[in-house]
This record gives sequence, C-alpha cells and structure tokens, in this order.
Amino acid sequence: DRASEIFDGPLPSPYMLFVHDVAEAWRDRIPAVVHVDGTARIQTVDPAKEPLVARMLGEFERLTGLPVVVNTSLNTAGRPMVDDPRDALECFGSSPVDLLAIGPYAVRRGDFFRGADARST
Repeated sequence: DRASEIFDGPLPSPYMLFVHDVAEAWRDRIPAVVHVDGTARIQTVDPAKEPLVARMLGEFERLTGLPVVVNTSLNTAGRPMVDDPRDALECFGSSPVDLLAIGPYAVRRGDFFRGADARST
C-alpha cells in the first residue's frame, strides 16, 4: 500500500518483472534493495492473496519504520534453490541465517540447534 510513495513504475507489480526508480528520499533508508543506478526490482503484495506476507510486512514496518523487505531466492552458493520445507531446514542449518519462516511458523537459530519444534508466530 506504500509502493507508490517509494517506487516509480507500473503498480501493482506482483511478479518482480519490472525495474522501478526508487524515490530519492528512500534510497538511503532501504539500501539493500537499491541497485547502483537507483532502481529496484520490486514485488508488491496483495493482502487478499497473500495475507501472511502482508501481515509480516505490516509488523516489520511497525518495528522498524520500513515497509520494505528484501525478497530473494533461498539457497546458498553451489546449492540449488530450496524446493520444500525439508530443503529449507537443511539450508537454514548450514547457513548464517537467524530465522526461517515457513508459512505461519518461525524457526530461530537457537531453537533449531536445541532440537525444539518450530514456534508459531
């Protein structure tokens, strides 16, 4: 719902197909998503179609003041992209990631290595 304030380009943009100019006022606030030319390849979220992602974005904004997160493939160097929850847990266990979200569940690094079950968020 804040995309038009931050990005200039065709909206909505649910499939990361377009490059958008990032508003000058936002470039320093979200540097992880801004390319060197001041653009970003964005994915907008429709709360009716992706309610969990929309809620996560809302909570992230509440906590940080930023309505944007980085969306990237889940894999590590030399390994294929994660294809299912088992792959996700294996990748998580061998990478420097602090938290893995799978649907309504979150696995934190300390929980994973103590053998605890995933905690619902």
